[in-house]
Amino acid sequence: MPKRLLLISNSTNAGEDYLGWPRQIISNFFSGSNLKRILFVPYAGVSVSYNEYTAKVQEVFEKIGLEIYSIDSEPNRIKAIYEAEAIAVGGGNTFHLVYMLHKLRMMDPIFEKVNTGTPFIGWSAGANVACPSMKTTNDMPVIQPESFNCLNLVPFQINPHYLDTNPSGHGGETREQRIREFLVVNPEITVVGLREATALLVEGRTVLLLGNRPVRIFKEGTDPREMEPGADLSFLLR
Repeated sequence: MPKRLLLISNSTNAGEDYLGWPRQIISNFFSGSNLKRILFVPYAGVSVSYNEYTAKVQEVFEKIGLEIYSIDSEPNRIKAIYEAEAIAVGGGNTFHLVYMLHKLRMMDPIFEKVNTGTPFIGWSAGANVACPSMKTTNDMPVIQPESFNCLNLVPFQINPHYLDTNPSGHGGETREQRIREFLVVNPEITVVGLREATALLVEGRTVLLLGNRPVRIFKEGTDPREMEPGADLSFLLR
């Protein structure tokens, strides 16, 4: 079966409900399938318990007819991955998420499962870990993972919550400058600056940009490219 991923920049826009803006996109992603239960990976949550995080996500997913259950409550996590109908990875702190995925030896099983056609959905940190590494995260390194290597479900990097300018009064580097630094050290990797309220739909060998805003494509040696909503980004897989 072809690989299917939904990689979402952010869970919540200012003034909106949790997972409000992508709710219809999530519903569309799962429509037409017979699956009802989704295995949820809550390990990006740091300031909230895994049970609380799971309940928060379940409250949203049940509105579109889906059930969320936490991998942290499963007696055998690896078995749960291989038996999952679909996998969802929530946002939060990418360093903590990657730390736990390595510690619990979950990277390879998720990679194998998703590459056989099991749907995968991730937002923010959950989208970041679908990439080859976590090196384009924005998060503070609250804990040291065994490795920066991630699931490698797509061959490009995502920078979630991409911002074009720094906040007023902030004198540090812009997001673009940080990404350019990454490209100097990793010139072979393309980076997608995924702005708020955007998502990537990966189905087999195609990638489509969802949402109502453009994204920026960064590649070493070239100027950033703006891609408009609805654009075919399948070239990212080549």
